[in-house]
Amino acid sequence: MMAYRFGPRLAGALAALLCAGQALAATVVPADHAHLQYTGRIDHADAAAPVLSWPGSSIEGNFTGGTLAVRLRDQYGKNFFNVFIDGDLARPVVLRAEEGSKTYAVATGLAPGPHRFLITKRTEGEEGATAFQGLELADGAALLPPPPRKERRIEFFGDSITSGMGNESPDDGPDHRLEDKNNFLSYASIAARELGAEAHVISQSGIGVMISWFPFTMPDFYDQLNAVGDNDSKWDFSRWTPDVVVVNLLQNDSWLIDREKRLLPVPDDRQRARAYKRFVERLRSLYPRAHIVCALGSMDAVRPGSKWPDYVRAAVEEMRREGDGRIDTLFFEFTGYQAHPRVKQHQANAARLAAFVRGKMGW
Repeated sequence: MMAYRFGPRLAGALAALLCAGQALAATVVPADHAHLQYTGRIDHADAAAPVLSWPGSSIEGNFTGGTLAVRLRDQYGKNFFNVFIDGDLARPVVLRAEEGSKTYAVATGLAPGPHRFLITKRTEGEEGATAFQGLELADGAALLPPPPRKERRIEFFGDSITSGMGNESPDDGPDHRLEDKNNFLSYASIAARELGAEAHVISQSGIGVMISWFPFTMPDFYDQLNAVGDNDSKWDFSRWTPDVVVVNLLQNDSWLIDREKRLLPVPDDRQRARAYKRFVERLRSLYPRAHIVCALGSMDAVRPGSKWPDYVRAAVEEMRREGDGRIDTLFFEFTGYQAHPRVKQHQANAARLAAFVRGKMGW
């Protein structure tokens, strides 16, 4: 089995992955078991193998017995998952899902009594989709009723910053390694936990509002059930309604329009603000009662002298003049760091966002 190196925050946390047939469990828990709790835009068309594609999608539950194994069928062999046991959020078991179907041993030798697990998708749609095929527990063990669902809900629409691209890489390390991408430690997921809120994360590295590093934009992508590229899948917005919506977009637009000159003719200031406003208005039409936070940062789109925060302000101010009283702006400070934010920056941005939302929502 090939070994994978992780940043210092995950030192010692990577478990050995065991192939199907090596797992120690004997009690099979199917993926459609009533005690499994799913969170995120997850495709349940095949109840025996629900598909996770969006970053931060999760499965959790309570169980008995001394062992736990997870059955996955991965599309490309590029996805990474966290598995947390008994609420130990500082020491995840990190799984790299190999292409195809495999069973991965997560925990052995657990003490007698009840235990809990949380599985979260570290990576995003560009790494492909993963079908969850159930669990294997110790002989005679059982799945228990799940924890109660959180009552608060927050949804994020963003790019690589929201996904957590490169956040576990060293400060002087590369941004592109899949093992260093961890949505669980993005500002979005951290803030949701601080607020005691259930989160949906709709993000894609490289995406923009007017232009992306690929042929589709967030206005093409935001309503999909499946996050693997631009596709015809449709999310049913009536299934889950957020109390708060956070939009953190335009970083890629800033690079591709101003630096790369890839959008011609070059939109003027008013066109940029209007394109952003049109997307936020789509979200408002879906969520008429949600509080919308139009955020930006903390990469160089918010550097001193940048006009991109002005486009966000202009869009929000116009919506307010038109009668929208539940919309605000929030800008995460550019620290001068030129790469994707690392965990410490995500933590700072999460604290700022959580405090802002508490003030607006009374949470």
